[in-house]
Amino acid sequence: MSVQIQTHRSAEHIARYAGDSIADLVRNDPECVLGLSSGSTPLQTYRHLVGLHSEGLSFRDVTVFNLDEYVGLSSDHPQSYHRTMSEHLFDHLDVEQIHIPDGQAEDLDLECLRFEQAIADVDGVDLWLLGIGSNGHIAFNEPGCSADSRTRVVDLAPSTITANSRFFDSQEDVPRQALTVGIATILEARRILLLATGGSKAEAICEALAGAVSPDCPASYLQDHPDCTFLLDDEAASLLNP
Repeated sequence: MSVQIQTHRSAEHIARYAGDSIADLVRNDPECVLGLSSGSTPLQTYRHLVGLHSEGLSFRDVTVFNLDEYVGLSSDHPQSYHRTMSEHLFDHLDVEQIHIPDGQAEDLDLECLRFEQAIADVDGVDLWLLGIGSNGHIAFNEPGCSADSRTRVVDLAPSTITANSRFFDSQEDVPRQALTVGIATILEARRILLLATGGSKAEAICEALAGAVSPDCPASYLQDHPDCTFLLDDEAASLLNP
């Protein structure tokens, strides 16, 4: 296994490390390509990046791809990832080249092909920032997905629907499908950072790092990536051997 594991005292320390890593990439390559996650875990990282931008860090020539979007939600829906990313990051930066899958596209399969082509057109992603679900999913690649999967429409697992229901008025309001970047697309990135905090992620982290590479835990596919780092707080790392 080539994955690096770092444990940090708190979510704040993880966010600062991840944000500083992204900032270093942008400084060294102002035209770099970032892949970002829309979940709750990276929000502190995004606040740190906004702070660095206010101190002079420019994202003007950076290209950004977002991992996923719910099917059927408009870009201005309060729980769409378009809106989440705009409110927490994009509206506060000078970034102009932003790609987020369109969950309301007339032809969703064509939208997925378009998204993959847009990544290919910029010669791939330099760094993907990932979270992990309690069932081991990365992006919305749910258990059972294949290692060669690409951007596509997926059915959300019941556990994902339940977990995400806290953001909606009721569980019935959570979309049942999403567009997501695939495992193969993620693995083609030159570098990957995965963030995990809290005891609710401990079992998934243990399966991803200590278990066999298996579609039952999609995050386990990251084990063979040549430059992947898991950034964990003590609770998320609690089931791993020292």
